[in-house]
Parts: sequence; C-alpha cells; structure tokens
Amino acid sequence: MEMMRINSESMVDMIFHLKWKSEFARHTDGYQASRINVWRDFFPPHLLDKIMDRQAGARIEIRLKDGDILPPFDKQSLVQVKRDRFEQKLATKAIATPGVGRFYPKGMLKDAIGVFSANLQPCRCVEINNGNMTVDLNHPLSGKDLVLSAVVGKVEAKSIERGGASVDWMELLTSGPGMQARWQGSQSDYFSPGAFTRDDETPDALFYGKPRYVQHIDTTAIEMVKNTYGRFLTDDMQVLDLMSSWQSHLPENVNLGRVVGLGLNESELRKNSRLTESVVQDLNLNYKLPFAPNSFDAVICSVSVEYLVDPLAVFSEVGRILRPDGYFILIFSNRWFPTKAINIWKELHEFERMGLVLEYFIRSGVFENLQTYSIRGLPRPHDDKYFPDIWYSDPIYAVWGQKKPS
Repeated sequence: MEMMRINSESMVDMIFHLKWKSEFARHTDGYQASRINVWRDFFPPHLLDKIMDRQAGARIEIRLKDGDILPPFDKQSLVQVKRDRFEQKLATKAIATPGVGRFYPKGMLKDAIGVFSANLQPCRCVEINNGNMTVDLNHPLSGKDLVLSAVVGKVEAKSIERGGASVDWMELLTSGPGMQARWQGSQSDYFSPGAFTRDDETPDALFYGKPRYVQHIDTTAIEMVKNTYGRFLTDDMQVLDLMSSWQSHLPENVNLGRVVGLGLNESELRKNSRLTESVVQDLNLNYKLPFAPNSFDAVICSVSVEYLVDPLAVFSEVGRILRPDGYFILIFSNRWFPTKAINIWKELHEFERMGLVLEYFIRSGVFENLQTYSIRGLPRPHDDKYFPDIWYSDPIYAVWGQKKPS
C-alpha cells in the first residue's frame, strides 16, 4: 500500500530544525509541529512548495536569507530611550536593572513609539550611556542567514473542517532562537552584583541531605537527553557525571569504560546503576575537582548548571581534567528548585539561559567548537503526572564545547 502524499487537504506531523551561526558558536533549534493543517496553517510559499507531494520520512532543507521568514534587520529599530522610561518591575515582581546584551519585554519601554505595555516580545538593551539606553527592537534572528530543515512524520487525510485557528509554525519555531547569541560579538552583562546569589544560602548539603528519587523532567525529555549525550559518547570512554544523582540519563547502548558521579547525596549516587565510582562533594563550597589533569574523555551535567554560584571556576576545573578535544556537555530545561537556583537564572528567558552558559564557556577560555541545541513541542507522555494540564514535553536546552588542544 502506497503511503499518503501531502496535499492541500492533509494533516501532517513535521520536525523543524533551524541552523544558524553567531560569532562564537553554532546553533540548532528544533520544534515538533503536530497536526499541521496544510490548507489553513501559515507557511512561507517557498516552504509550502517544498513539502507538497512528500511522504512520511522525506527530508527537506532550504536556505533562508534575511527577510525570508522574519522582518529584515532594520537600523531604524535601534532606538534610544531615557533610562527612567524603562519599567523595572518584572512579571515576577522582581526588580530588573537593565544590562547590556540582556533581553526584556518590549512592554517595559514606556512611551516608545509603536510599543504597547502588553507587548511581551523581546527587545535587547545594547548600550547604556549615562541616562540613556539604546534598545534593539529587531527580532533576535534578524540579519542571520538561516538553514531550515524538516522531516515529514505522519501524513493523514483531514477530517471535516469545523472552524479553528490558523497556526504560524515559523513564528513558533523562531520564538526564542537568537537570544542565546551575543549582540554583535559584545559581552552580555550577566555578571551584575547579586547575579549568583540565591534565595536559600544555607549549605547545599542540608537541602540535599535526604535523597530525592524524583524525575526532574518527563520521560520524553529524558530520551532527548540520552540522544544528545549519545552523539558524543562511545564505548570505553571515561566520563564524569557532574552534579550527579540517582540517574545519569546516559544512552543504554553505550558501554562506557568508567563513569564517575560527583554529587551531593551518597544514597542517590549509590542507587545510580551507571556509575562505576562516586564522589560526594559540594561544588559551591569546593570547586576543585579531585581528579588528575586529562582524566576524562567527556564531562556531562544534567539539569544542574543553574545551581552553580562560581561557574567560571568550575568550568576552568572541567577544562583541567578533560583530555584535549574532550567534550563538556550541559543540558537543562525550565524546571529547577527555585530557592537554590542563582538569581540571574530566574530572570532570564529560556533561550537567554543558553547564552549565559555560552558565556561561561567563552570566558573560561579553555573551550572551542561551541554549540547550542534546543528542542520543543514534543508531546508529553500520557502517563505523565502533569498530563493533560501540560500538553508538551519539557523543553530541552543543551550547550557544549571541546577542550582546546594543549
């Protein structure tokens, strides 16, 4: 039986990936689009032409120039405003002090021409000069050359049309990407006073004193973590699981030679069946890693980077114990223990957090071949405790780099 081909009456599942480059890194941002209504939903005409008559499994790739799916970069969208016209109270009731390179909702700009207070689209502070701010109102991806790829999933005939809204899938895909890059190569101001303090400054050993055998992300997201680590890990590698717990989210089909877990709770580490060794250590009290230089082929860190109060020191130590060309891979989502996460993390947009972690890599000075990856829109498992209140799987964000050769 021949597989169904896409036509104007089809409902289609597709996974999109957007690839682009910034000065210091390469970036890939993914989104799973489920039940695309080919007739009703919005696609750029050149993309729609590409997908018509395709079957499940087909792969598509097109190069996009500035202005193809987003408004082109416009110098007129670099506007100067008085600093006192910046509304400092965030939706979280925290007080925001504008920082160069940082993003804020456009609605925080009082009296800016064409900007309304309810506008949540991001704008970027690119300069602060005495009492004035220069703000970039362009889309974060404006001016970038983009490569859009898509893989066709299920294709089926549309049922009877009974109204419904049109979905702009390109708007969903591009909502967030771009925010992880520096503005024109300039350092972003993530290191303001108080950025690395936390609501709960008591020793972490007290907070993690009792084992917490909980899933921090849903099972679909865990599979994405495993897939990401699987891109780098091969049989017989020596791996350090930094800030480890009772699960390491390592791919099952890789037979690693040595897996050391460094974490805060001995009971959790003992329960982790992938570990060959374990070390109990609080990196926020002692960032020195108890390993010889060039000891590991890879270091991984799952959903924990947001708790580091001296990340640059830890990144430097990871560089010391990694072998040349070894990978440091950090993966996180949008869930954490609020009282233990650093304050800057809670202020940032989800995509901006990748920019913060990239900044750690760049400022440490020991890594190269930096990349970021994101995937959103995957369906949440039906047996997950948050389904159906939350339809989508926890998003996954990853940042990695290789140790520079000696």
